[in-house]
Amino acid sequence: MEKTTHTLEEKLQEFKRLLEIMQRLRAECPWDREQTFESMRVQTIEETYELADAIMKNDKKAIMTEVGDLLLHVVFYAQMGSETGDFDIFDVCKNLNEKLIFRHPHVFSDTKADNSQTVVQNWEDLKLKEKDGNHTVLAGVPESLPALIKAHRIQDKARNVGFDWEKREQVWDKVQEEFQELQHEIAAMDKNKMEDEFGDLLFSLVNAARLYDINPENALERTNRKFIQRFNYLESKTISQGKDLRQMSLDEMDVFWDEAKKKEKEENNSSSEKI
Repeated sequence: MEKTTHTLEEKLQEFKRLLEIMQRLRAECPWDREQTFESMRVQTIEETYELADAIMKNDKKAIMTEVGDLLLHVVFYAQMGSETGDFDIFDVCKNLNEKLIFRHPHVFSDTKADNSQTVVQNWEDLKLKEKDGNHTVLAGVPESLPALIKAHRIQDKARNVGFDWEKREQVWDKVQEEFQELQHEIAAMDKNKMEDEFGDLLFSLVNAARLYDINPENALERTNRKFIQRFNYLESKTISQGKDLRQMSLDEMDVFWDEAKKKEKEENNSSSEKI
């Protein structure tokens, strides 16, 4: 993908064109005219995941395309808001600009912030002070967030007000404690308590990831992709040899699985050498 640079005037002109196109679509396209905030909600979530997928693949062209698709949704919502007189794109931008200035006093005022951690702490404090902001520390965590991401966000917010381990190594004692409690409930075969303790174990592992600056969502997705790639290799090899997975032993499958891991390692080493 070629490097591109555009002037502020060019960017504003293209954004103006987008707003004009959106206005016309709502007036002349039957499908666009029928959409509501509710009908667009699921599509917005889908577009967000498509952007996340492009980011995981580090595909810059796809990222650009998916950012555009999300921007479409932003102007779509703003256009619908303007039609009911509730808000328009001016209000959206003005509200965002004022929020960014208010939450970055180290940039737009004389507040000092020497590192990103101070910035985050100031950000959370300022959110509590805003007129329509969060009035409790955890209020800003969306209820509909996927559980893994929500756990990380909850712990991060708690950390910002000092609720954290004194030393990050201490978290492993908690992980071990939760694992032992899970083992106890597994031995008793109490499904409800097993699920409860499994959740506690996952929560403690997410906490460990946070303390070691590992994004648990990204980490798990990388493992998902590795598994898919290896399983697809296993499946393709069995098909090419006229075999049926359902009729193979685990030992037979492991041969192809190990081949997939070896192939993967060789490809990674080759990529590293090119870099």
